[in-house]
Amino acid sequence: MRIISWNVNGYRAVLQKDFLGWLASCGADVVMLQETKVEPEQLTEAERNPAGYTGVWNWSKGKKGYSGTACLMKTPPLAHEFGLADPAYKGEGRVVHLEYPDFHLFNIYFPNGQKDEDRLNYKLGFYDAFLKQAEELRTAKPIVVGGDFNTAHTAIDLKNAKANEKTSGFLPIERAWIDTFIAHGYVDTFRLFQKDPGHYSWWSYRFHARAKNVGWRIDYFFVSEELRERVKDAWIDPTIQGSDHCPVGVEIV
Repeated sequence: MRIISWNVNGYRAVLQKDFLGWLASCGADVVMLQETKVEPEQLTEAERNPAGYTGVWNWSKGKKGYSGTACLMKTPPLAHEFGLADPAYKGEGRVVHLEYPDFHLFNIYFPNGQKDEDRLNYKLGFYDAFLKQAEELRTAKPIVVGGDFNTAHTAIDLKNAKANEKTSGFLPIERAWIDTFIAHGYVDTFRLFQKDPGHYSWWSYRFHARAKNVGWRIDYFFVSEELRERVKDAWIDPTIQGSDHCPVGVEIV
């Protein structure tokens, strides 16, 4: 299965930048979107379910034009649900969970912790709630999770590591959670194929950061250890424009 994840930073915005053309040519069985920022009535049927795909959409229930996730699928899942099991982390439209015969697939837009300490604590709690749920589900079948994790894991995952040591997204406590996640037996699929620095998935719109490749790698696909040998490829595609993020992908055989 070929799965692509993309924080589109506004679904209606990327529709104006040939998103549907990209979708038709990307070859994905599942496309997972984050930060869709749309309400149900703002999309046509063809935009919700583009040609060849069936969409499931998790809208932000409180704040309009905020957050939101969606999965566009060629291969229908056995089941789908929205949000994490912990009710404290429902309502912002951050999770679509698909169950397939061979694994559970999570599309997650993890919270950003830069606003204030309360929001950072919410992010860390969200991380822990997800790991707890993943570990419970993993007793039955493996886990695949992709999306915007909103944290660069190591110094090679952002251009200016030293300057951002006190910035949420590269705080020691955030990076330590990814260490913990990996210690529980989850594999950063991109690093199976590429060990070098300089590969990023997000760039600020300011200071021509993308043209200069001054970025952060905060979009990931992880698989539980049981699937390691089935990961055929994992990649980042910085050539695709339309958002401040670019698509990332994984292929599982």
